Amino acid sequence: MGFDLDELLPTKIPKKPVDLNGLSISDLQDYIAALESEITRARDMIQSKQASVVAAQAFFKK
Repeated sequence: MGFDLDELLPTKIPKKPVDLNGLSISDLQDYIAALESEITRARDMIQSKQASVVAAQAFFKK
């Protein structure tokens, strides 16, 4: 019986934290704005996926 090599790879590769020491106040503010934007994008994707799950559950309950 074979196995899939992809199963051996980590599904989530941890990212090294950004070194904040070298950033100026303006750079830090820009960094925070970018992170907040990414958080909003992720939350929007969660809502979209939840709506898809609800629609699929409603469809298959019939």
